[in-house]
Amino acid sequence: MAGENDKFEVYQDKKGEWRWRRKASNGQIVGAASEGYKSKSDCEANMNRGPKDSDKWEFYEDKRGEYRWRRKASNGQIVGASSEGYKKKSDAEANAARQGYTG
Repeated sequence: MAGENDKFEVYQDKKGEWRWRRKASNGQIVGAASEGYKSKSDCEANMNRGPKDSDKWEFYEDKRGEYRWRRKASNGQIVGASSEGYKKKSDAEANAARQGYTG
């Protein structure tokens, strides 16, 4: 399974808000929180969202013509987003699969 050796990091940003990032075994960031959280537990809950959550996944081209993804909760709030753009949509989908996207 892609990303099975990925590691999550939870940290506080410069504003003192909690964020998470997911790193591949080569150290590359392959996912990150799209916002900061006041409590560490809220951050961890977002980090641990599973494929069974009723989130909507969107794939789109950015201004540079690269593919990206974002994950929205049922209330419309963005709860995850790609940390970089990809030349091919299939590469963006593969990165999203590391975060729980099932197609």
